[in-house]
Amino acid sequence: MIEAFKKLWPQRAAVDGIRSMEELERYVRVELNDELTHPRVRKTKEEKLGLALERIRQSDLADDEKKELAELYKKIAAH
Repeated sequence: MIEAFKKLWPQRAAVDGIRSMEELERYVRVELNDELTHPRVRKTKEEKLGLALERIRQSDLADDEKKELAELYKKIAAH
């Protein structure tokens, strides 16, 4: 799943450093909370989830990779 995530975000330098599922989950959590954006322009977790799921859906990843990543995002967003 880590390699699929790296394919999804090829231009993000921080993604290259992900080596474990814990790191991947932490990165997804940061993304869903929009922590890398200035507080005044942050999107809600629901908006970020929708954008991520759309990016996954439109990607060139294999169907099983898309499903696994979508489930990961949904699981982390639910917590």
